[in-house]
Amino acid sequence: MRILTSLILLSLALNTFASDWPQWRGPDRSGVNPEKGLANQWPEGGPKLLYKATGVGVGFSSVVIADGTLYTLGDLDDACYLFALDLKGEQKWKARVGDPKGHRGYPGPRSTPTVAGGHVYCLGQHSDLVCITTAGKEVWRVNLQNDFGGKMMSGWRWSESPLVDDGNVIVTPGGSNGAVIALNAKTGKTAWRCEDWQDSAGYSSLIIREIGSIKQYLQLTGKSVAGIDASNGKLLWRADRPGKTAVVSTPIFHEGNLFVTSAYGVGCNGFKVDYKDSKFSTKEIYKHVGSVGMANHHGGVIRVGDYVYGSNGGSMSCLRLADGKVMWNERSAGKGAIVVADNKIILRTERGPVSLVKLSPNAYEEVSRFDQPERTRAKAWAHPVVLDGKLYLRDQDSMFVYNISE
Repeated sequence: MRILTSLILLSLALNTFASDWPQWRGPDRSGVNPEKGLANQWPEGGPKLLYKATGVGVGFSSVVIADGTLYTLGDLDDACYLFALDLKGEQKWKARVGDPKGHRGYPGPRSTPTVAGGHVYCLGQHSDLVCITTAGKEVWRVNLQNDFGGKMMSGWRWSESPLVDDGNVIVTPGGSNGAVIALNAKTGKTAWRCEDWQDSAGYSSLIIREIGSIKQYLQLTGKSVAGIDASNGKLLWRADRPGKTAVVSTPIFHEGNLFVTSAYGVGCNGFKVDYKDSKFSTKEIYKHVGSVGMANHHGGVIRVGDYVYGSNGGSMSCLRLADGKVMWNERSAGKGAIVVADNKIILRTERGPVSLVKLSPNAYEEVSRFDQPERTRAKAWAHPVVLDGKLYLRDQDSMFVYNISE
């Protein structure tokens, strides 16, 4: 009954806040927008470009939208900034987050901001976590590396999008002091830290799920995947799952089934998470190595019903969540990031094309494709966002907004 009630409340929340996309992958971090009335096919030259906004800095941050304001992160020459724009692309204000630049030839922030309770929470690439009001005033800041001994699994810098829940900001500094920490959202003071889990941080972002009637935060690192009690930071369960180089994609969990995936030859794994006699247990139920099933690099995977969809190198794949059966694995427009809206998949490839794909476990079918104009030479790693019939594409210092409604 409690799970049913939670599902009803979640459904009501999605309907209520359909006009907002306030955090990474949407209101519930699922990557699914339930709105209807989007075009079933795009014109040959692509959907209508409504406007192009510039001056949002370089980097790989996606966008969030709340209360008629769009937020994103980007580097200017002197600093990494949080930018606030109106929905016509005009800058309202900007606020400093931290130092600019980043790892090797990939400068700029990787994280996406989170809007909650009249504040915006931002994580810069050098682990500066900053709380800024929606009017642009800084409230507090901490540094995950310097203040909490944070440690990354490799040198790509901090990329996680902060989770705000129940009055706290929950992030993953990583390291021997505890992998995950919760800070008071109003003050930045430590609420708890998961000291029993000491993995270095990967690049994935936390999700909220209820297992065994216990609300918990799920996270994936380069060594394992784990569930943490949301009330006190206690480690509830952990399953070994080694990754390589960069573990990025957000975990999937539904009805006891856990799915994680990463690239660099690792592939994907399915686990069963059970709660019985007041104890949690995990069991690996399938493993696909490399691109045999799905080896998602950074573009994210999305569950719809019983199936998981995502980019698999230059292909797109669909797997059945419960047992890992590969439904299809077909060549696509390219490797990239996806969002689901109105029962359609939009794939934004890292090197150019944007494609519209039918959402179906039965077969892969691309129905439309277009090329974003004025493409930079940088890889397009910022995830696409769909809201109120518009498609938002970030390409370094520019943002393109298209009309994709019928």
